Amino acid sequence: MAHDHAAHGHSHGAGHVHGSTDKKRVLIAACLTGGFMIAEALGGLLTGSLALLADAGHMLADSIALGLAWYAFHLTGRPATGRLTYGFARVKTLVGYTNGIAIFVIALWIVYEAWGRLIHPAPVLGGPMLVVAVAGLLVNIAAFFVLHGGDRESLNMRGAILHVLGDLLGSAAAIVAAVIILATGWTPIDPILSVLVSLLILSTAWSLMREAAHVLLEGVPASLDRDLIAKDLEATVKGVREVHHMHVWSLDGTSNMATLHACLNDGVDPHMAVSAIKKRLAAEHGIDHATVEPEFGHCADSHDKHDHHHGHDHAHEAPRDRRHYH
Repeated sequence: MAHDHAAHGHSHGAGHVHGSTDKKRVLIAACLTGGFMIAEALGGLLTGSLALLADAGHMLADSIALGLAWYAFHLTGRPATGRLTYGFARVKTLVGYTNGIAIFVIALWIVYEAWGRLIHPAPVLGGPMLVVAVAGLLVNIAAFFVLHGGDRESLNMRGAILHVLGDLLGSAAAIVAAVIILATGWTPIDPILSVLVSLLILSTAWSLMREAAHVLLEGVPASLDRDLIAKDLEATVKGVREVHHMHVWSLDGTSNMATLHACLNDGVDPHMAVSAIKKRLAAEHGIDHATVEPEFGHCADSHDKHDHHHGHDHAHEAPRDRRHYH
């Protein structure tokens, strides 16, 4: 089996540059968020504002989530081991998925608290609430711009940005609520805006969780089409008669990988064919790590259940009729 050993280290220059800067960005955002979270929680308790408490709750979870995101970047830099042969790259995706779940829990808690506030309105101190909310907005804007310059393709970075964006919206809602309370004295606006912010965040969190789950289930990346890639290899790589048993997946949403069987015409140099396949996959499809098994005539996996059930001998089938993927 031909194998690309160099890819095991995943030492792609651009990836390392992104990873290093993203790690610093996430740490700065975690410090900003965690530092102000305490002040906002105290402000929420003193003013009686659910919007401030909700935003402080977001910031507490976000501080933890950003800390986890930083640790995920830290782990990713570790080399692969005998037990974890792909290294720790997928930890970032796992953290992204966990962040999505955390956002769901926080948003549901805010909706529950807001319902209680609407039934039993509580007094809210608009002035101090406005001061704390404005300070929170400035901190969240700073954290957002720190993260926004990072790698937008990374699920880990997108999860971190989503958390800070939720805080930013929460602070903006708290400012609007404080202004309305100061102008009209109508306190129900406080829980109402808290719920609206939660609903906005929930939709984005669901999208993040769905993408992270697709990566964890080793689904084909959205930007790629496995069947079209197989046809492209058959059409462009000299000596390749058919491609089957092809799998395409991503480690972390950015590093794409593939395994496949390449049935070659008689007399073709297998090493040259495998090299050409790998070059084509990297240049045209963004797949930098591929494991290719060259075959002549009979498929090495022809003993599987599929063949027994149908009584097929791959060596006697027409090339197009024996395409199958697992």
